Amino acid sequence: MTLTLDSDRLFPADPATRTVARALYQRVADAPIISPHGHVDPLLLLGNEPFGDPAELFIRFDHYVSRLMHAAGVKLTELGIPSRTGGEPVATPREVWRTFCAHWHLYAGTASGYWLRHEFATLFDIDVQPSEDTADALFDLIQAKLATDEFRPRALFARFNIEVMATTDDPMDDLAAHRALAADPSFTGRVLPTFRPDAYLNPAAPGWAERVAALAAWNGSDTSSYAGYIEALAGRRRFFVENGAVSADHGVLQPLAVDLAPAEAAELFGRALAGELTAAESRVFAGHMLLEMARMSVEDGLVMTVHPGVFRNHSSATFDEFGPDTGHDIPVTTTYVEAMRPLLEKYGNNPDFHLVLFSVDETVYSREIAPLAGFYSSVYIGAPWWFLDAPDAVLRFRAAVTETAGFYRSSGFIDDTRAFLSIPARHDMSRRLDAAFLARLVCEGRIDLDAAERIIVDLVDALPRKVFKL
Repeated sequence: MTLTLDSDRLFPADPATRTVARALYQRVADAPIISPHGHVDPLLLLGNEPFGDPAELFIRFDHYVSRLMHAAGVKLTELGIPSRTGGEPVATPREVWRTFCAHWHLYAGTASGYWLRHEFATLFDIDVQPSEDTADALFDLIQAKLATDEFRPRALFARFNIEVMATTDDPMDDLAAHRALAADPSFTGRVLPTFRPDAYLNPAAPGWAERVAALAAWNGSDTSSYAGYIEALAGRRRFFVENGAVSADHGVLQPLAVDLAPAEAAELFGRALAGELTAAESRVFAGHMLLEMARMSVEDGLVMTVHPGVFRNHSSATFDEFGPDTGHDIPVTTTYVEAMRPLLEKYGNNPDFHLVLFSVDETVYSREIAPLAGFYSSVYIGAPWWFLDAPDAVLRFRAAVTETAGFYRSSGFIDDTRAFLSIPARHDMSRRLDAAFLARLVCEGRIDLDAAERIIVDLVDALPRKVFKL
């Protein structure tokens, strides 16, 4: 069976609407990629070493891909993922690839399948479907291309036309890789760090006390000093700003902002270090620290992004044997209106504050996020993320938020990926879907064509620049 990419993929089936969508898409098809939130390791670009093999590149570290095969009964060790005990042998890269090709049918209609088809066809010139019969030939073809200079990370970065790419970094990271890239005249891209302080804000996070001690040591303050803790976090944020950061990202189970007096916060902080907080008190302290992060964003200018609503490591047995990021993170219901009101009461209309709200609970888009963004000048609607960064979900997102908040309260597309080769596929998907949505509005007489032509460009370029202060 052949693998082909329809040039009109994701466009409306109606011929007249499809013609408009095609023309709108062409206005942005070759525009540079702005990726202000993602998880690619900067060392990938600094070292510029060849990628290992097809299994490592497409399967081993991509839980979008591995989870569906696991659901079909494939063991994670058969996908090249070693157990912590090392008791079961791990499949070789070629064996992993053969397993994947034998299960290729599982990805029909999924976002992962869509992106993989795009990558296979546009990057590797693959024109046959993965299958048991084609597995070895495809493995060899991809492996041969990965060995060439054209497939080294920096060459692909340029080929992908990435203008800006943000990473996600621990607050105590020395950011040496970012400085080295910025100082390298042979690398012309812009790679920005992102401040990700979750494990330093939540006393219930494993290793929280040790991280607090590391902050104190860096700051020269006493570990037990709440004032020193706050000062150190602000100092690390300044260090990130000095090294090019434009945003601070917060991945929480549920958004919660709590406004505590300094004395109350210091008392909880001391009891947290002593291991005396209840689960409810830990949530209160973490909620207070989320509000503190908003205060610091007003002061230092870092855009505040909130990614809530994921129950991490849902399968205890899988986590115990294989660790995190192995495919069993599950979305939960998310609410913003009551939980974030203390934060928005203080900073919601501050002109120096940008707050981007994401969700993997799509019911919250029309019910809460769009109305909040339609009033508070600081609030922007985060693009569909994780389980929702899929074609139909993206169109549902546009329908859910546009009538309430319009297009210009949204963030622009966010790929949020560590799968480097999928970045152009994801951005191309978003551009096609926005063209399709705008074309429908044009053909229904709801907006003029010239407005749609401006909006499609702004969604790709002007909006992410504005929202993320690029």
